[in-house]
Amino acid sequence: MSLTPTQVRHIAKLARLTIRDDEVEKFAQELSAILDYIEKLKEVNTTGVETMSQITGLKNITRSDTIIERPASTEALLATSPLPIVDQQIETPSSLG
Repeated sequence: MSLTPTQVRHIAKLARLTIRDDEVEKFAQELSAILDYIEKLKEVNTTGVETMSQITGLKNITRSDTIIERPASTEALLATSPLPIVDQQIETPSSLG
């Protein structure tokens, strides 16, 4: 499978990534190689293979959550954003255009 430059730009846009024109061919090759590998994996016979979520045998170590009251003002929270603030909301770039 070989992705076209248009497809690579579309994937980058969906992922909200900015790629330069000189990077499109490189990513087309790399993404195509990944998709080719996935196609090869589909050919592997997994009949009788037990489904597993991880192979180490380790268990999750959990702790109880502790609520710590740390009141913050709206202004302080909005001030952490590098994006513009409009009507007390963070304005993000549109993925449509």
